[in-house]
Amino acid sequence: MSKITGNAKRLRIYIGEEDRWDGETLYNAIVRKARDLDLAGASVFRGLMGYGAHSRIHTAKFLISEDMPILIEIVDSEEYINKILPYLDEMILEGLVIIDDIEIVKYGKRRNES
Repeated sequence: MSKITGNAKRLRIYIGEEDRWDGETLYNAIVRKARDLDLAGASVFRGLMGYGAHSRIHTAKFLISEDMPILIEIVDSEEYINKILPYLDEMILEGLVIIDDIEIVKYGKRRNES
């Protein structure tokens, strides 16, 4: 089991589900770019409700709804977070990017994994 502790950066990217980049969904393109740049990992979360710069409320009243809020979260060292920022500048036409300082407490395999 590996354990990492210490300071890191958390990158949070807020975009729309229907946002696109180079023929694919923007969230998919960002996660693929993060993997290509060897960042530690990325998670994508679909929001239930939200609004952005245009003040249009998007809500999932039904199981299928269009253009829901998407959050992409990446945690890594400052060096690795900085690697993806120039690409985000090019890829994101409308959205919000937040970087904050965090402290990693634990990272590794689950107890039942060998």
